[in-house]
Amino acid sequence: MSVLSELLEYQKVDGQLLKIEQEVAASEEQKKFAQANKFMRSAPERFEAQDRRAVELTALREELARRSEDIARQIAEYSDLDEMVEEGGDVSFYKKNAQALLERLRNLKGELQKLNADIAATVEEYERFKKQGVAMQKQYKEYKAKREELVASRKDEVAALRAKLADLAKNLPAETLAKYDQKRKEHIFPIIVPLNGSMCVCGMDFPLALTERLDGGNVVECEHCRRFVYKK
Repeated sequence: MSVLSELLEYQKVDGQLLKIEQEVAASEEQKKFAQANKFMRSAPERFEAQDRRAVELTALREELARRSEDIARQIAEYSDLDEMVEEGGDVSFYKKNAQALLERLRNLKGELQKLNADIAATVEEYERFKKQGVAMQKQYKEYKAKREELVASRKDEVAALRAKLADLAKNLPAETLAKYDQKRKEHIFPIIVPLNGSMCVCGMDFPLALTERLDGGNVVECEHCRRFVYKK
């Protein structure tokens, strides 16, 4: 059997194996497991982000408390305002300071309202994420088991196909097989395709020199899609 025939037979068996892989990948068991697994992997990072946010909000709350105490202290200084005026204090100066304190209070109130809203949103997000985490943990365990059952149900079929591929591989040049395996990893399939007129299946027009090299059952790599091309 020629190398071309061996390659085509190898691809035929490999195509059957690929079909099983695609069926498993498209199954509900795999999708649910992958969804939960992705969540579980990202959960620590998300928890860390929420912890950092909590630290930021705590620091901001402490800063606002400090500013509030500072304003309260300054307001307390005006508790004897009547006496200060009687002693010749500058009324316009006191008025200006009072207005400045009032503006600071207004700004502080706005910042406090925003802080309270941010705290409430952060708590709500944390609670939502915690509930989601519990649900995803359950889903992960359930569908991990179901996925393993599905894979086990195709185990014998996959083993038989892999054994057949191993036998066919003995008749293929090591360099050719290595290139085939690399293309398979790159999700190129089919890997061996017939020349369509003067073009590859990817649409690239084969130069005459390359086309002539296909005579006699030879195989040539397409310069565009890197598939193996042969002439029927």
